Amino acid sequence: MVAIAPVTPAASIDPPVVREIGRADLYWALREGWSDFREKRGDLVLAALLYPVVMLVVAGVTLGGALFPLMLPLLAGLSLLGPLVAVGFYELARRREEGRDARWVHFLDPFRRSSATQIAALGTFLGLLFFAWIGVAWTIYHATLGTLQPADPATFLGLLFTTREGWELILFGNLAGFAFAAITLVTTVVSFPLLVDRPVDFVLAVQTSLRAARRNPVEIAIWGLIVAVLLAIASIPLFMGLAVVLPVLGYASWHLYTRLVDRGV
Repeated sequence: MVAIAPVTPAASIDPPVVREIGRADLYWALREGWSDFREKRGDLVLAALLYPVVMLVVAGVTLGGALFPLMLPLLAGLSLLGPLVAVGFYELARRREEGRDARWVHFLDPFRRSSATQIAALGTFLGLLFFAWIGVAWTIYHATLGTLQPADPATFLGLLFTTREGWELILFGNLAGFAFAAITLVTTVVSFPLLVDRPVDFVLAVQTSLRAARRNPVEIAIWGLIVAVLLAIASIPLFMGLAVVLPVLGYASWHLYTRLVDRGV
């Protein structure tokens, strides 16, 4: 008897076709994201509050301790995990788009399907990227302001803006942070929504995301800037604004995906 190999997710469909989009598509995605949020904001605001609570815990743990120089890198690094957190919002936006029931109970549906292992694999990649960023940030600190051995947060902040080492930390830290944010953006802008939408493996999903970014470099860069600005604004009032911004961006990212990828529907 001849054994038949199981069909893998990647082998079950052709590579998705990516489209060229314009700036109007970015604004349309944001409007649709806001519309989704307005309809589903009740229990999802409560769920989204978990993210700012985590931010506050991280700030509280690092503030005043030896890890204080890592507080900002840790807080910024948590945004690298945002696309994984948004998977549930992608699912709800997809169900609402199809006219299906999109209640809170469906938030974790992607993790109950066969695509769960692929989502987990891509999430592991983001986790490794997060730890790599923290390692780079710690190295930059030790090579710059760490040489002055600030003893407390007040001294750290004083040296940060009044010494050459402090400005080097700001410069190289921001450059490194930009690089990690760009990697996250181009590898996940399409990949996570695609894994929620279709039975593909995470390698094909990332390849599709990279192709979409190459075809639309300006629009993807603008989208990344929009996301960064909204997250920064939402973080100012003790991160509480993230309870609104995160769901909106999650829904909007799904709608942007539907413009970037030809879904054949």
